[in-house]
Amino acid sequence: QFTTGGLRYQPSHIMVQRLTYRRRHSYRTRSNVQRVVKTPGGKLVYQLQKKIAKGPKCGDCGALLSGIPHLRPIEYSRISKHHKNVTRAYGGSRCAHCVKNRIVRAFLIEEQKIVKKVLKAQKVLPKKSA
Repeated sequence: QFTTGGLRYQPSHIMVQRLTYRRRHSYRTRSNVQRVVKTPGGKLVYQLQKKIAKGPKCGDCGALLSGIPHLRPIEYSRISKHHKNVTRAYGGSRCAHCVKNRIVRAFLIEEQKIVKKVLKAQKVLPKKSA
């Protein structure tokens, strides 16, 4: 490196080590992401990176589920069940907010049914007494 007028320049005559893919897949796609690593012998080699896992999402609202690791699909089969869910109704499938909404909705629907039943019974009573 040398400086001219406060700017640093990297000399262009320095050789850089060329890298080749270590597998037959020869295109730079999402499934073929490589990382340059220096070996103990001082060589630079490509290492294949794993795909980044997005993690499970809530089936209702699409929010990321907390408490569950972000893994690739095959890796979920290798971990035990208690790592794949949380101890709650719909744990591992729906987020806490959506579960709460479902419970409240079910409760309100049941309340509505009871109210309808009571109103129907009140309508029937005056007819019997008349």
